[in-house]
Amino acid sequence: MEAILGQLRKDDVVVVTKLDRLARSTAELLRIAEALNEKNAGLQSLDEPWADTTSPAGKMIMTVFGGIAEFERSLILTRTQEGRKAALARGVAFGRPSKLRQDQKEVVRDLVKNGQSISAVARTFNVHPATIYRCLDEKQAL
Repeated sequence: MEAILGQLRKDDVVVVTKLDRLARSTAELLRIAEALNEKNAGLQSLDEPWADTTSPAGKMIMTVFGGIAEFERSLILTRTQEGRKAALARGVAFGRPSKLRQDQKEVVRDLVKNGQSISAVARTFNVHPATIYRCLDEKQAL
């Protein structure tokens, strides 16, 4: 699509047989249609006559689809946030598993507290120094 956009001139029309050949989702189709609009070009589909941004009716339909796609994105975001909250309430842990067990974290804190360098402790546990810093920050956050 980038190659097409780079060669477009004013009043050109991109013609496709089907919209699914141009975009994989409604949101992607709308982004492409907007990019074409910015170049003062149009979009027509041979199998979907309603998808014709060169006509006022086609522009209106694409605008309506844009609203529907935005609504759909907000619904997905809301459902995702609710799902994350429910999972957290059930005790599900997100992110990568910790490199260090709880007992190892306590040893790390003791070693650093007793004067060992972060680098030396990291080498001892075969982890990156950032892991040691996170372990120390974790204790301070509690």
